Amino acid sequence: MMKSLQDAFYNWLTIQVVADARPNDRAAQETASFFREILKNDFRVANVEVQKEDAMYLIHYEKEEQQKTMRFPAELIEALLEQIENEPDKYMNYPM
Repeated sequence: MMKSLQDAFYNWLTIQVVADARPNDRAAQETASFFREILKNDFRVANVEVQKEDAMYLIHYEKEEQQKTMRFPAELIEALLEQIENEPDKYMNYPM
């Protein structure tokens, strides 16, 4: 299990950005789904919405019937996607 909700959101959002950019990448889709399940089942998070504002990603979510928000720098979240795009030969796309 992930130690913190912040780590779980960071991991999920990082791979979700990749999955959104590569809709036919089965590994990215499955990994994003895996982290979504951790958020839902282990952390009891619901109604997750992501919003990108300038250089930040805002994650709006519900936990224990309270609305909350978490922020991450876009540069940090998009680093994996940038790495994949810069070195595509190292990241095979395994289609659905």
